[in-house]
Order: sequence, then structure tokens, then C-alpha cells
Amino acid sequence: MTILVNGIAVPAQDDVSPQLAAVHELLRQRALALGWLEPDAGAAQIEQAIERVLSAEVQVPAVDDMACRRYHAQHLARYQSGELVFARHILFQVTAGTPVAAVRAMAEAMLGELRAQPELFAERARSHSNCPSGALGGELGQLQRGSTVPEFEQALFESSAAGILPALVRTRFGFHIVTVERRVPGQQLPYEQVCERVADDLRGEAEARALRQYVQVLAGQAELQGVELDAAVSPLVQ
Repeated sequence: MTILVNGIAVPAQDDVSPQLAAVHELLRQRALALGWLEPDAGAAQIEQAIERVLSAEVQVPAVDDMACRRYHAQHLARYQSGELVFARHILFQVTAGTPVAAVRAMAEAMLGELRAQPELFAERARSHSNCPSGALGGELGQLQRGSTVPEFEQALFESSAAGILPALVRTRFGFHIVTVERRVPGQQLPYEQVCERVADDLRGEAEARALRQYVQVLAGQAELQGVELDAAVSPLVQ
């Protein structure tokens, strides 16, 4: 189905979700309306204008020490030292020109198979994974926070689940089927040792929330066809 944003067709792209493409077009049109972009501008100029729009119109609330302490208390598991996860994965790589939908369908099919027959994981990793770890049955060894890309780290550490994770993990490299073999709890860190990290995390969530709200306002004022935008969509999240 063709996506239209205020009557403007949005080209489909294999490596970009329809929601993200629609949000990008909304922001481009906002930059045009503010007079910060010419209609015939190139890609680099469009990105600069969108950054200007976000900087000028998205208000991110400041965080204070009390809010940071409260956030720390609510997310104690995130602020530990020495926490380890032993995991394996199967990577379905996505590169420029890759038919993303087809790759995802293959990954979903294999995830279903492995959820039913987890004993096949190492064999499938050796035969299908696009990561060098495939030769080792997908073995990644022991992982700690900060040792992987953020999307992969979140899937590993923001849950206490063991075994094959129920959903694919999407990263900049592609789609991953992940199994957690063992978890080693870490030592709880006091707020004073992690206060700067807590503040960064809280600011990041506040920014994401402000972006979602801003996009909702733009979407509410626009005529959209072929796509739905809700609170889960922001210009920085695919």
C-alpha cells in the first residue's frame, strides 16, 4: 500500500520501516513550513533541517538529583558490577540492498523451529548464521554491559529470561535469534557511584518521550494514508 503524508507519496525502502519513513516525511514538511528548507533540497540539507526542527521544537525536561535517585531505585538491576550473561546467537545479516522482509521471514521461521526444538540451536547457527561465531555454534562467551551494541545489550540484560528469547532482536547488523544459557548476578552499585550514568539514562528516556509526543502532535495535524503512527514511534527509533 502506498504511504501518503499530506498527499505526498513516501517511497518504500527495504531497510526503513513504513512508520519511520512517514515520520521523516512529517519532519521534512515541518522544516519546509518553518522556512528552514527549500523544496528541492538534497538529502544532507534535509537531515540538517530536521535536526534544526527537533532542536528548536522538542522540549526535553531537565532531570534533577531527586528524579535520578528515584530512577536508580526503580532500576536497581541495571546498575550492577560484574553482571554476566552467557549467550549464543544466530545472525541473519542485513546490508544495503538486502530484501529485509524476506530475511525477517526466514529468521522468524527459524525462531519458531528453535523454540520448539532448542537442541538444534548450535547446528542451525553453524549452517545459517552470518556471524563468525556460527562456526562455534553461535557461542558468544560471557558478555557484560557495554560489550555489545545497545539494542543487543537491552535484550540480554533488561530481562531475567533464560533459554531462547521469544522475539527476534533487531540491531544495525540484522536480525538475531538469541539464547541465554546462563546468568551471573552482579554486585549492586550505590547511587553515588553511578549517578552520572543514571542521569544519562533518565535524560535519554525523557528525550525519547518528548520525541514521541512531538511526533504525535505532527501526526494529529496531518493527513496520513497507508500508515499508522502511535506513541511507539519516534524519529530515532525503528
